[in-house]
Amino acid sequence: MSEAPIDLARLRQQVEGKNIHTETLLATDYLNHFNEIVMLLDMVADMPDMIGDCKAWKPKSYSDHFRDSTFVEKELAIQAYEHAPKAYRQSFDRTVELANEAVAMGVQRLEEAIAKGQPGLIAEVARQSSQRVQKLMDVCGAIIHGRATTLNQAEIDQLMGN
Repeated sequence: MSEAPIDLARLRQQVEGKNIHTETLLATDYLNHFNEIVMLLDMVADMPDMIGDCKAWKPKSYSDHFRDSTFVEKELAIQAYEHAPKAYRQSFDRTVELANEAVAMGVQRLEEAIAKGQPGLIAEVARQSSQRVQKLMDVCGAIIHGRATTLNQAEIDQLMGN
């Protein structure tokens, strides 16, 4: 038995004032997941032993983030995400994928820098890695707030260091 079609107008009314954008149906709370790793990457510059915490960080889907969160309207946030307009959802999901890739790349590069035992190199790689993830979080934030922003391939290549 299939579910009844969702009434988007009603869903938009439900998210009003709930820290879920009424147009995009996305919530900025998801970005808290990435705030943690940005902070950890920054810390590696001064405390290389924090690389273990960076390695322990794992990507988390939007829905899993909210299921595990204390966000009051978590079920509504998950439902809204499932019905987010395609233009926003595809751009958002692709940018999240890039952020996850940037984290993995940053951790790998930091491990290599730490193995070389060069504090200046570690600091530079930590700075670049956290800035790369932060830039992608900024793009996600723009999408959440209704700007169907995407990065073109040249911007992605430049950001990811390709």
